[in-house]
Amino acid sequence: MRILALSDIHGAYKTMRKILEAESSVDMIVLAGDLTTRGSDADLTVVLESALSLKKPILSILGNMDPPALEPTLESSGTSLSGNATVISGVGFVGVSASPYSPLHTPNEVPDESLGASAEKGWSGLPPLRWNILVSHTPPFGTTTDRVHSGAHVGSPALRRFVERRQPDAVLCGHIHEARGIDWIGKSQIVNCGPAFEGSYAILETGSELTIRMVP
Repeated sequence: MRILALSDIHGAYKTMRKILEAESSVDMIVLAGDLTTRGSDADLTVVLESALSLKKPILSILGNMDPPALEPTLESSGTSLSGNATVISGVGFVGVSASPYSPLHTPNEVPDESLGASAEKGWSGLPPLRWNILVSHTPPFGTTTDRVHSGAHVGSPALRRFVERRQPDAVLCGHIHEARGIDWIGKSQIVNCGPAFEGSYAILETGSELTIRMVP
């Protein structure tokens, strides 16, 4: 299965559509948060309708810049993975929206421990599977994928503990635009998809192995 993973769209509809057109042969789409920038239901609907136009399975979560009031719109679209788990083509997915509290006071910030609790809640709903993927807007703490320009790590300690304990095969995240790339925690590949509003994304392929390609 080929998975298109996007994060940090921030309302860049034209750029998102170009990515979707370029990768229209994928089997499913993951939207890992910050689909808007303090956006409205109408803004979120534009993003979701663009993705749904490919007529492929879609899973989505909210980021720290997506107001939590948008969650009902996400749920009504049938794509929400927030705090839940689902299985598509034999691959398990668990979703965690929002980010920990920060000095930026963005719209969708929560206590860090609630991120770990949300991941555990979703994980408990998964049967034994060959591949399991955590979709979290915020990276786990302490890798190259959560490092800001100053060099500080600003990811989630609670998600770090979850990944160390549960070892999902991959973590799809974003949030820290300058930290695009791949790192590891144990056997878990941590994939910061990069800002989609700049044309960055990741392609995952599951089969006998899990391969990940960063674009561009």
